[in-house]
Amino acid sequence: MNNTNVRVAVIGAAGRMGRALIEAVTAGDGVELTAAIDLPGNSLLGADAGELAGIGKLDVVLVDNLAAVVDSFDVLIDFTAPDATVENAKFCAENGKKMAIGTTGLTDAHKVGLTESAEKTAIMFAPNMSMGVNLCFKLLEMAAKVLGDEVDIEIIEAHHRHKVDAPSGTALRMGEVMADVLGRNLEEVAVYGREGHTGERDRKTIGFETIRAGDIVGEHKVMFAADGERIEISHIATSRMNFARGAVRACGWLKDKNTGLFDMQDVLGLK
Repeated sequence: MNNTNVRVAVIGAAGRMGRALIEAVTAGDGVELTAAIDLPGNSLLGADAGELAGIGKLDVVLVDNLAAVVDSFDVLIDFTAPDATVENAKFCAENGKKMAIGTTGLTDAHKVGLTESAEKTAIMFAPNMSMGVNLCFKLLEMAAKVLGDEVDIEIIEAHHRHKVDAPSGTALRMGEVMADVLGRNLEEVAVYGREGHTGERDRKTIGFETIRAGDIVGEHKVMFAADGERIEISHIATSRMNFARGAVRACGWLKDKNTGLFDMQDVLGLK
């Protein structure tokens, strides 16, 4: 192993996203896959992580807990589930390990847990690690500043049938970005779908529409609609590798960070 490489562990390594992450880490510069973890009882435990990802043997065996590989990695990539992610962050904080988190569906309480762990270690948390999506966040901020209260804002998102949270973390982050610029509290102005006699639309609201179907990787469109014109900013993901490559980039960026809670805007220098 190159001693200058960041040693990376992937948790949830046997899943679809986990396998994409294994492939991206293996292809990345300055990083090396040194640990792979999944749930106890998984029938694939003991398998080689590279063979799971279809990229050939890497001599990294899939294990069922972080403690078993605590001395083998510097940064943990976590795209699992909210409760598990918060517990993993506590483990990393207690053991001097950094994290790149792409888990979605976190509540405010979960985020508090991450903030507490970030007092002891460096954590990069982003609901979407795609570089394209993070550029969209910046464009949405600019559009909201220019258009202000002169437009109606609607967010439309679509994902595969297996996604368990709605709206997506990315859609919510889009809403937060624009609400912050406009001086609104998203919790107060968000409208999640409409049905029946809803009355006239309140311009201060931000609407969300959710689609779950087939194998859609991820699509997000924000509509700024005024009288006489409409501006749309959209992003379409056709492969999970977009998210995986962003996570790998974050691992390298975290190398020189000791503590703090960061996001992909920090990693990409967009702040």
